[in-house]
Parts: sequence; structure tokens; C-alpha cells
Amino acid sequence: MQTEVDELVKHEEDKELLQLVTFKLDVEEFGIDILRVQEIIRIMNITKVPNSPEFVEGVINLRGRVIPVVNLRKRLFLPHIEKDNKTRVIVVELSDKTVGFIVDEVNEVLRIPRSITEPPPEMTAGIDTDYITSVGKLEDRLLILLDIEKLVDKTKL
Repeated sequence: MQTEVDELVKHEEDKELLQLVTFKLDVEEFGIDILRVQEIIRIMNITKVPNSPEFVEGVINLRGRVIPVVNLRKRLFLPHIEKDNKTRVIVVELSDKTVGFIVDEVNEVLRIPRSITEPPPEMTAGIDTDYITSVGKLEDRLLILLDIEKLVDKTKL
């Protein structure tokens, strides 16, 4: 009887799909909930803001809205690289603000079952696990799912 219940629970978990926007930073692949993504844009002119945290590149004017832009490489303590034609800004809606995140490149929109994710190990790719919700185990790679709320939680953006 218990195994039947376990199978039902597992089957229900398999039905729950996560829809993610995946992107690269360095050699790692990350994902964020597609429902948070407002749009993905090419890198544009960023205005520096004095006394902002080091990982805040500045602000952009996106159709009349001033939006802070976070360099996700700096935020996650990854080495600096020059921006190129693959660099993108992922504009996301958080609970109380809109923020842009600079990423190396955007890969794809992916749907994965929640059942193939698990809590992150203590250290994942040198990134503080406080910012990671889970790790998705795909056939040929791992996908690190980020908690974007926590990435900007304690900063004054």
C-alpha cells in the first residue's frame, strides 16, 4: 500500500513542470523561472550610479522606465570578461521592483519536470548556495536554478 502511495506522489511530481529561461555565465548553465522574465534585450548604454554596490553596473532607460542593472558575473564572484555580441540583459519582475541581469548569453526556454531537481550541494561552481534554489539533472548536463529574489534581497537597488 505504501509503495502505491509513493508511486502516486512521484507521478504527481513528474507532472509538475518548471518553465525556465536558461543562460550561461562562464562555463555553467543557469535557469530562472520564465514567469519572472519580462524580456531579454541586447546590452545597451548603462549609466553609472555613484555609491552603488560593485556588482550594480548602473541603470538603463527602458521605454521610459529607469531600471537598475546587475552584473550577474560580479554578483556571483565569477571572473570578469568583456561583453560581446552574445551578452544579454534579462529584465525580471521581482516582488517590488524590476531589475536587469547581465548574462554571458541566453540559451533557450526549457521545460523540465520538478522531479529531476534536487537541493544544491554545499558549494556549487563556487557560488554561494544561498542564491540557488535547486539543481536540475538533465541527460547531458546540470542546470543551476537561481533564486533571483535573494540575489538582490539585501541590496539597495
